[in-house]
Amino acid sequence: MRGTRAISAVQKLKERTGNTQYAAIGMPGGLFRLVDRASGVELPLSEPLPLDAFVSFVDAISPAKPKRVSKLDVAFEAQIKRSKR
Repeated sequence: MRGTRAISAVQKLKERTGNTQYAAIGMPGGLFRLVDRASGVELPLSEPLPLDAFVSFVDAISPAKPKRVSKLDVAFEAQIKRSKR
């Protein structure tokens, strides 16, 4: 399960950047390292990090695009805020 979260973060990074050569390397003790294999060798981009720090590091490299919000979503949020008063 832990590795799945790290792999998922790297997969999202690949989609955001277009670089399919990023990889997560699992290390002993539950640590993970991000590497870039684009040049033919494994270029380490981070030191070994615990899972939460690794996911935060990967997400910081290329932040996700802001989610699209429709007019209906905005109206629904406003209605919820009014009903809480």
